[in-house]
Amino acid sequence: VQLQASGGGLVQAGGSLRLSCAAASRTVSDFVISWFRQAPGKERVFLAGISRTGSSTIYADSVKGRFTISRDGLKSAVYLQMNNLKPEDTAVYYCAAGRPALSAYHQMSIYHYWGQGTVVTVSS
Repeated sequence: VQLQASGGGLVQAGGSLRLSCAAASRTVSDFVISWFRQAPGKERVFLAGISRTGSSTIYADSVKGRFTISRDGLKSAVYLQMNNLKPEDTAVYYCAAGRPALSAYHQMSIYHYWGQGTVVTVSS
């Protein structure tokens, strides 16, 4: 499974970006898809995850209310809408595919497939 993350860029604080995670047709729909990020000098952390059907989503407290994860079955893509961005959101953002239980979405080791990362830079 090859995942392609895109949509990163430079934005001012308070701005918005939408990240996309795409794969071969029908592939994304077979997996739970989650977004993680890794800031310079820090560990990779979980941000949000969405179930295969899209009926369940989970968010890290740090992004709850600002980020929204969604999936488009027709386009075989998962999106991360990021609003009210802050300088501390600056990081490389990765999407990952796996089959974790809902309680384990945050566990990186469970995800077998990762996108290459897309860089988000938020200026103050």
